[in-house]
Amino acid sequence: MRLLRDLKPAAFEFAPWVGAGLTLGAGVMLLASGATPSEPVRFMRLLAITPVVLVEASHFLSSVLGVMLVVLAFGLRARLDAAWAATMGVLMIAAALALIKGFNWEETAALAGLAVVLAPFHGAFPRQARLSRMEVTPGWLISAACALVGAGALGLWSFQNLDYGGRSFWRVMVDADEARALRAWVGAAMGLFAIGVWRLVATAATPKVVGVSDPELDQVRAILAKAEVSEPSSHLALLGDKRFLFSASGESFLMFGVRGRSWIALGAPVGRREERLELFWRFRELADAHAARPGLYALDAEDLPDVVELGFSIQKTGECAILPLEGFSLSGRRRETLRRNWRNAATAGARFEVVQAEALEALLPELKEVSDDWLARHAGGEKAFSMGGFYPRYIQEFPAALVRLDGRVVAFATIWPTSQRTAFSMDLMRYSDEAPKNIMDFLFVELLAWGREEGYAAFEFGVAPLSGLDARPLAPLMSRVGHLLYERGEEIYNFQGVRRYKDKYDPLWRPRYIAAPRKWTIPLLLADVGLLSSGGMAGLAKRPKKAEDNNPLIPRRPDQGVGMNGVELEPRTGPSSSPPGSPGARSSAPPPPPTSA
Repeated sequence: MRLLRDLKPAAFEFAPWVGAGLTLGAGVMLLASGATPSEPVRFMRLLAITPVVLVEASHFLSSVLGVMLVVLAFGLRARLDAAWAATMGVLMIAAALALIKGFNWEETAALAGLAVVLAPFHGAFPRQARLSRMEVTPGWLISAACALVGAGALGLWSFQNLDYGGRSFWRVMVDADEARALRAWVGAAMGLFAIGVWRLVATAATPKVVGVSDPELDQVRAILAKAEVSEPSSHLALLGDKRFLFSASGESFLMFGVRGRSWIALGAPVGRREERLELFWRFRELADAHAARPGLYALDAEDLPDVVELGFSIQKTGECAILPLEGFSLSGRRRETLRRNWRNAATAGARFEVVQAEALEALLPELKEVSDDWLARHAGGEKAFSMGGFYPRYIQEFPAALVRLDGRVVAFATIWPTSQRTAFSMDLMRYSDEAPKNIMDFLFVELLAWGREEGYAAFEFGVAPLSGLDARPLAPLMSRVGHLLYERGEEIYNFQGVRRYKDKYDPLWRPRYIAAPRKWTIPLLLADVGLLSSGGMAGLAKRPKKAEDNNPLIPRRPDQGVGMNGVELEPRTGPSSSPPGSPGARSSAPPPPPTSA
């Protein structure tokens, strides 16, 4: 008995694979049986006591059930509870039909025996996803189609001595044994076709989204306010488009988005350091229980040891620019352009201020006017998931940096803080047509100075996509493809312009990664990240409203890029004639350029 108890875990571990193989064999057996002639003696005895209609229906349904068993074999391999239950039901029905269609007691014994073998192993199939949400891969569909074609070929071979040459298809369909086999094969083919169509539209089961009015969002705010471990981008949890996993203590969370079968966690868990690995495991187990495709996006290098524990494959996706504030200075020839752009905007009358979140409600109409003007000149519309958008409830969660010109707001940026003041960053950055040239350089310089005064250690400029990927011959294929896009894909996205713009601040570049259980799923996850962030294909197709932005005759500025969250960056300008004592940004007095920010 002790030996049996010791062997039980191993038996339950192998049960899904063994059960799937045996069920697949049972399905193929039914397909082959339906496509081949019945045993004559048994069949004649059966007809003597059974209505012909019932025999014909049993023969047809047995082949359809054979296709269902082939499908359910995939579900058993994926350890789906619903697949186990459905397999038990189909096996018992098919066992009964095997007697009615031709008194095939051998098939009945095999099918009933398989049901008896599977019955004790219900616990080996813990995943609670519905069958309608089961993932069926294209490779499996091709394999099932090959099995079906093989069964059809076996039927043709079995009836090769019968003369089909002088008879039409419909005449064959109404004849006895060969017609019965052909009808069964056609029924199975139609069943497989229906499964293929279903596979195209089925999606994994999804937990609910925690919206902006959900009480759980208050718990997220409380965790962000005191998190031991967090990043500025952790505040994307407040967008109202995420699902959440909370730790047992309620002091940590992991946020994720869902698109189809892809469950994509955005960044590492936020909160207590010792609870991070447990939340990673719970996320993977929850996705597994829903037959979903899990992924971890926007990971830092510090997260990789935990990801390795999960057994995930890892791929670099780009680099994040982080600028330590201590020692940053505008002095020196390397910062001449940046210093000049800052002075020029100040000379034009730009003034900087930071407004706390509670005071933003009164400014929302003015900020929306700036945002609408910016959106009219840029493609893509509002973003989501991995990027912030202009949503009033979301905007009011954070302080905002404003740039005024003659008292009017012409540019603004929302600020992502961190509770430990390790770093801060911008989220939404927008400016109107009335803003002075190079307004974003002015905003960056002033915000860096503000951050240092507030005690922050660093500023995050955001990610440069595909930056830092290696193109060596032995590098991973996705790294080489990514490097090629970075070098040659300027018509798709200004990859090098993003890196070049941020590089003039001399930041430290830290790699960012995506991880998934299987390497081949990473491109699918990246595509879903893009669609989640853009609001689907409709969001990607949105174009600017102003005709000149779409005019191919207007050349693109060579140094123009896209900054954090899709904001368009300024081009570098030539020498300026503005005097050294031009007006400053945060006061009406003319200060010298800041030596440190």
